[in-house]
Amino acid sequence: QVHLVESGGGLAQAGGSLRLSCAASRNVFSINAMAWYRQAPGKQRELVARIISGGSTNYADSVKGRFTISRDNAKNTVYLQLNSLKPEDTAVYYCYAQYALSEYWGQGTQVTVSS
Repeated sequence: QVHLVESGGGLAQAGGSLRLSCAASRNVFSINAMAWYRQAPGKQRELVARIISGGSTNYADSVKGRFTISRDNAKNTVYLQLNSLKPEDTAVYYCYAQYALSEYWGQGTQVTVSS
């Protein structure tokens, strides 16, 4: 099993930055894929960024060039750096892990961007 704990959300102004952290209960290098999703009020949960065990990453078109996903194997942590924030980035951000044919989710962290 994989236990995920997010942190780092909060309030930011448009154009500002935040960094989200997702601490995993096992080595992130051993996890098939980790990702960040987000869900805004009244909308479906959507993929924001993903990193697979080999290190490849992919991003939603809406965040390319602004957000960066990375991992620290020594700290068992995956990060999401959010730059050039926009009000439409406001959402609850969830950490996700795919491991051994199972899926795991964190509890979510709120990101609010004011205009």
